[in-house]
Amino acid sequence: MPVTKITERLSVMGQPAVEDFRDLKAQGFATVVNARPDHEDQAQPGTHAEEQAAHDAGLSYVYIPVTTPTITQADVRAFQKAVNEAQGPVVAHCKSGTRALMLHAIGEALDGRMRTDDVVAFGRDHGFDIVAAANWLTKDAARRPVVEAFFDAHTSSVQYVVSDPATNKCAIIDGVLDFDEKSGATATRNADAILAYISDRKLSVEWILDTHPHADHFSAASYLKQRTGAPTAIGERVVDVQRLWKVIYNWPELATDGSQWDRLFAHGDTFKVGSIDAKVMFSPGHTLASVTYVIGDAAFVHDTVFMPDGGTARADFPGADPRMLWHSIQAILELPEDTRLFTGHDYQPNGRAPRWESTIAAQKQANPHLAGITEEAFVALRTKRDRTLPMPKLILHALQVNVRAGRLPEPEANGKRYLKFPLDALDGAAW
Repeated sequence: MPVTKITERLSVMGQPAVEDFRDLKAQGFATVVNARPDHEDQAQPGTHAEEQAAHDAGLSYVYIPVTTPTITQADVRAFQKAVNEAQGPVVAHCKSGTRALMLHAIGEALDGRMRTDDVVAFGRDHGFDIVAAANWLTKDAARRPVVEAFFDAHTSSVQYVVSDPATNKCAIIDGVLDFDEKSGATATRNADAILAYISDRKLSVEWILDTHPHADHFSAASYLKQRTGAPTAIGERVVDVQRLWKVIYNWPELATDGSQWDRLFAHGDTFKVGSIDAKVMFSPGHTLASVTYVIGDAAFVHDTVFMPDGGTARADFPGADPRMLWHSIQAILELPEDTRLFTGHDYQPNGRAPRWESTIAAQKQANPHLAGITEEAFVALRTKRDRTLPMPKLILHALQVNVRAGRLPEPEANGKRYLKFPLDALDGAAW
C-alpha cells in the first residue's frame, strides 16, 4: 500500500483495499478522498464500501469521482475544499493516484502557486505522468467565455457569472434570492456573493438572464437589476407560464405580457456578452418557457439536462411535457460535441461533491436517460419516475415571485409582504 507524500497536508495513492483504511488511520491520516468513479473495474470496493470502511476506522470520507477527460473546475475546487477543511492530513486516491495528483496540480496552477509549464515536471518528481493536467490548463486558458459557478446547497441550485476576458463584460444567469420557508425570511447572500465576485474582478454586467420561471427557488433577477442597472431577460414564452399561474393563483392583477423583464427572447435570437456571440434556443418540456443560452462554447440548460449521473429534469409541472423535453434535449445534443454544458441543479448522486459542467459528448455517452434511449423509452422512463416525485417544496411560494422576474409582493399597510398560495391546487402531496 504505497503512499506518496505531496505536501504536509496531502498524500496520494492507488486503490486501497477496505482492510487498508485502519492502517491509513494509524499512519495519521484524518480524511480519505476517493477520486475514482464506481465500476471502473471489478476489483475496486466502490464508494459505499469505502465510506463504511472509513467510518469504521474513524476517518472522514469525501467522494469526488473524476475521469481524466471530464475533470472540471468544480472537481478541482471540491478537492481543494476537502483538503483545506480536513481535520488533519489527507490521502487521496484513484486507481493509481494520477487523477488525485492532477486535481491538486490543476488547483495550484489555477491559483497561481504553480506555472502550467512546471506541472509535468512536478508530477514526474513525484513519480506520476500528469501531462493531461498541463493540457487541461492550456485548454482552459483558451476557453471563452469564462464561467464561474455559485452552488446554493439549500436549493441544490447553480448560478453563473459568464464573462468575456477580452472586454470584462459579463452576464448573470439564474441568480438565487435566499428564502427560508420555515421562517419566511428572505436574504441576498447568494446574490451578494455574485456581486462581490463581479466587483473583485472589475466586471461590468450586461445581462441578467433567467432560463425559466423556477419552481424551487426565488429568482434574484429583480435585486440584481436594482444593484447593477443591467437589463433582465427571459424566453418570450414566459407569457404562457404567467397565464397558467394567473389562473392557479386566482390573480386578476397579474400582467401576463412579460413586461416584468426588459427583454423577451425568441428562439434563434442573438445577443452578445462583451465580444462573445450568444444565441437563444427554445427548450420547452420542463416548463412551457424554458430556454437554453449558448454563449461561445458554453450552453446553459438549467432544468433540462443534469450531470450525466443525474439524468434529466422532471416534466410533470403544470404545462410541462416529457415528449417536448425529449425533443428539446435532442436539439441541445446537436451542438458540437465539445460544447460545455452547464446545468442548473445538482443533487449529488451517491453523496459526491457538487458538479455542474459536462459536455455534449459526455451526455451522449454516459447519461442513462439519453444514451441508447428511444423517444418512447424516454417518455415512459420520465413519466414513471415523475410519478414518484413530490412537488418541490417551494413551488407555490416561488412561482408567484418568479413569474414577476423575482419581484417580491408589494408591502401591505403594515409594511409586511405576504405570499399567497392555493390549497389543493396541485397533485403530489408528500404523503
